[in-house]
Amino acid sequence: MEEKISVERNELHAPDFGEALRFWFVLGWISFGGTTGHITLMHDFLVDRKKWVSNKKFFQALNACMLLPGPEAHQLTIYLGWKLHGLKGGILAGLFFILPSLLIIFGLSLLYVYFGNSTFLVALFSGLKPAVLAIILFATYKVGQKSLQSKWHYLVALMAFLLSYFVGVPMPWIILAVIIGGFGLYFLTSKEINLKSDQGEAEDAEGDYPVNSLEKVPPISIPKIGLQLLIFFLLWLCPFTVLYLFMPDSAFWKELSFLFTKSAYLTIGGSYTVIPYVAGLVTENFLWLTKTQMIDGFALAETTPGPLVIVLTYVGFMAGFNHFDHSYVMASVGLMATAYFTFLPNFALIFVGAPLIERSQKNKAVQYVLSLVTAAVVGVIVNLACYLGQGILFPNGFGLLELDWKALLWVAVSLFLLYGYRIGMLQLILLSLLYGGLLYLLS
Repeated sequence: MEEKISVERNELHAPDFGEALRFWFVLGWISFGGTTGHITLMHDFLVDRKKWVSNKKFFQALNACMLLPGPEAHQLTIYLGWKLHGLKGGILAGLFFILPSLLIIFGLSLLYVYFGNSTFLVALFSGLKPAVLAIILFATYKVGQKSLQSKWHYLVALMAFLLSYFVGVPMPWIILAVIIGGFGLYFLTSKEINLKSDQGEAEDAEGDYPVNSLEKVPPISIPKIGLQLLIFFLLWLCPFTVLYLFMPDSAFWKELSFLFTKSAYLTIGGSYTVIPYVAGLVTENFLWLTKTQMIDGFALAETTPGPLVIVLTYVGFMAGFNHFDHSYVMASVGLMATAYFTFLPNFALIFVGAPLIERSQKNKAVQYVLSLVTAAVVGVIVNLACYLGQGILFPNGFGLLELDWKALLWVAVSLFLLYGYRIGMLQLILLSLLYGGLLYLLS
């Protein structure tokens, strides 16, 4: 009887699909500030204001997305859209979240290749890129505060940085080693490991939410999972076949398709692990972009709403542009193909993997390993900061005489504004562009 009443209440409070659709659409245009900003906006609207999702369920969903490869903010959007309105809700929420930033980065990429050598644009980037470095350093501080809980977490973060920056070990292998070693460490320790929780574990009583923590997890269906995997494989295979058979230089399109598919499936920890992994390959192995172009693309991506991983579509644009002798058509195809192969896995991982991971929410071993993976992400973010910092602060090589003092000054000012005044990301970007404009006038 109580179960029947609960169902009726959920139906009574079920959110309107049109209203949810409008929220996902608006979110795609206003979600500045990286993953933290995205999650804050979603929590404020879905949990605090509309009460469509319980607080505990929201963070359980976030934890599930953190266990999966790829950008967790986009996956969380798909996950919550799916929990609220099924398959159509998940697909449309995921599409609306990335389309605005995709359109903006496409326009910015066109402007970049057309005006890239102008002194004015170079000056604007000279103000914007130091702010991007400050944003990453501040993100390292914020993530480290919450995730480095013990000596093992500090050790994992340090080893992840050393292996990635100095040895050049690819990110997927580092994460895989952390997962294997984390389970071994958990089962070998004699003391019970207690993890800090930011999700309010004392919140035992759940209100009447359409999506709450008391919902039963649906049973696992092997035939259903097999069918889903087949559908997603066909969705991947069809555009790959078209690019490989009908586009010039099939080897290039094969490398591009496999690179961005692999990066989506093998990089746990979100955008900050995907970007350095891809940046190293496209600038050093494939030679599709110069290091300066990669850093400029990262700065462009920071000016757009949506997930930071959208910078990969800029990489696809520049790869097509450079490889095919400055062809705007091939650059556009490169951007669209990169977007497709980068974001399709997120839908597959949520629709197939999220229901399975829901079953591991209370598993202490899984949660401990997840905490170690998050610690490794701190080391990876430091690696990204060093990669970008070298090009921003020492554009002509290491040495005190080679240091760009104007860039260092703006890094310090940006960190002061971020830490001391909690300035918003969009405001910092606008101030940085003004600083670049001032440098242009002074020069």
